[in-house]
Amino acid sequence: MNNLVLCSVGVMAYNEEKNISHILSALLNQQQNNKHSNIKVQIDEIIVISSGSTDNTNNIVEDFSQKNNKIKLIKEKTRNGKSSAINLFIKNANTNILIVESADTIPDKNCVLNLIQPFYNSEDMSETKIGMTGGHPIPLNYNNDFISYAVKLLWKLHHKMALFSPKLGEMIAFKKVFEKIPEQSAVDEASIEAIIKEKGLDCKYIPKAIVYNKGPETLSDFIKQRKRIAIGHLWLKNNQNYSVSSNNLSLLANLFFFEIINHPKDIIKIIAVAKLEILCRILGIFDYHFKKSNPFIWDTINSAKKLRD
Repeated sequence: MNNLVLCSVGVMAYNEEKNISHILSALLNQQQNNKHSNIKVQIDEIIVISSGSTDNTNNIVEDFSQKNNKIKLIKEKTRNGKSSAINLFIKNANTNILIVESADTIPDKNCVLNLIQPFYNSEDMSETKIGMTGGHPIPLNYNNDFISYAVKLLWKLHHKMALFSPKLGEMIAFKKVFEKIPEQSAVDEASIEAIIKEKGLDCKYIPKAIVYNKGPETLSDFIKQRKRIAIGHLWLKNNQNYSVSSNNLSLLANLFFFEIINHPKDIIKIIAVAKLEILCRILGIFDYHFKKSNPFIWDTINSAKKLRD
């Protein structure tokens, strides 16, 4: 029995010189198997889509590619949005299992393995009904301030929500059962979710597939990011007829309520985060419906770029 699974990893980058070497090193050092499954996972290629980068990103990737032929660089002269970059990755990928990861994240050493294994039954290597998996994002925000608290709380609630109703993001894996996603989508992972479910396949959240990210460090950056996501979800509902689980207001309210019950000393901060999230969604509704905004090519948030020194 051939229990080796090959996958392609697409890294979407725009001016990521602060983190690109960290993510490539982490991907090159991924664990291929463990004692819990007979399935062995190997990264066949790492394709970096660098969209309009003007810093040292391309030079760093090229240095890596000279040392390891798994790494490939595709340069776009202009930015056309992350969804467009993902379509370019899908077009150029050689395997049937694809991973998409933003260049401003770092995967844990077991992340790729844990994302890929659920696609197959380890006994006979037959395919399961799972068409998409998503990792568990953990923010590396260490400041002892309200914004860092808000970032960590929202990702904590995202984790709890995904346990009940998978909402996948930051690092995802999926079967190559489609050729492209809508290029005007500002919420690419959610667009892929919609297509996967339309194909009759399931999505699965993998809590042990840990990927580290960095949330905004300023209030203005926080609002900018959350508003953009809110607009993206509105666009998704209108154009792909799909609503993510975080739009379930009843579920979201329950998560905030239980957070207050479990951490009563933080009640003021928890309520403040809830109000801030509501404000960002209202701003997103206003911009989408009245300003006709759809930021699928969005401004970068510099405070969320540097994960490690």
